[in-house]
Amino acid sequence: MNYKFIESDEELKSVCDDLLKEKIISVDLEADSMHCFKEKICLIQIASAKQAFLIDPFEIKKIPPFINLLENNDVIKVFHGSDFDIRSLDRDYNARVNNLFDTEIACRFLGIKERGLAALLKKNFNVNVDKKFQKVDWARRPLNQDMIEYSVGDVAYLTKLYDIIHQKLVVNGRLSWAKEEFEIQATVRYENNHLLPLFKKFKGAGKIDNRSLAVLENLLQMRLLIAQKKDQPLFKIISNASLLTMALNRPVKTDQMVKMRAISQKQADMYGSLCLDAIERAMALEHKALPLYPKIRRPKKDTRVQERIERLKKMREKISSSLGIEPGFLLNNALIGSIASENPETAQDLLNIEPVRQWQVEAMGEKILSTLGFCKF
Repeated sequence: MNYKFIESDEELKSVCDDLLKEKIISVDLEADSMHCFKEKICLIQIASAKQAFLIDPFEIKKIPPFINLLENNDVIKVFHGSDFDIRSLDRDYNARVNNLFDTEIACRFLGIKERGLAALLKKNFNVNVDKKFQKVDWARRPLNQDMIEYSVGDVAYLTKLYDIIHQKLVVNGRLSWAKEEFEIQATVRYENNHLLPLFKKFKGAGKIDNRSLAVLENLLQMRLLIAQKKDQPLFKIISNASLLTMALNRPVKTDQMVKMRAISQKQADMYGSLCLDAIERAMALEHKALPLYPKIRRPKKDTRVQERIERLKKMREKISSSLGIEPGFLLNNALIGSIASENPETAQDLLNIEPVRQWQVEAMGEKILSTLGFCKF
């Protein structure tokens, strides 16, 4: 596909004004989350059916024309796996995406299991995508030719892919289902994962004792400060697994950290004393000062609710097979639990349960209610 770098604010406005006349465009972003602490959008790719445009946000100072294009209700914006992109656009530009079409979500409604963009391009257009570019540093300048061609390739086929998938959704009577999910996807917003206490976002933190939790929190805060100063992602400082190992074993010497393979000798030389300080401060806390992991109050097991859950799961498997939609997407376990607990009697009652979708009620509302009817006690 022909592509053009947008090199000035004036040119961006002109291009976006022209794209507002299109019925459909494709959009993709490249970021530097693998290389920097504070991730940012490093490249924006837009394409019509005939031409692609590359926007360098480091050069363009007036981005509103692009934001206006995203927020226009008349132009369809095709993304693939838009969750990260939408959150990034919110974080960097406070931008919204209206009239979204997400080809990855659409594939879920068609029962397509290999939904990665590379797999879809190979299957539909016999195009091979080199995945190594997903990990390159997109903040690096100048961009080499291979990186440019990869970035253009990400959007070059999206409008054609839209045509194929859109038609299949129409034929299967699932376009309205997908549109509802697109609208919900467009409402996601960026979440700051660095709010204290940090252990609340750490997998497995809820299973360790309070003293270990204090050690973990100190280590997490230590790592955060180092990552900020070095402008590196957290995992490049010390891994989560390493922090958890130290929190549980509480080494008192750096050679112990290395011996238990929590960190390498190189990491010990750079961060060992800081780790020891974090551990010592946590160990010195009085018991009453130790952090508590927030406990979720779970209702006592109700045999009636359990019976409904089991029946709903069996029903889900049958409908999943008949519709060709994966069970977890069709009706996840958390939602099954909520439905079993609420025990709705009408379609409206079912729709009032958060976050039941209209398409789910259309697809299996009657089956859900009839299944619950067998569970009346």
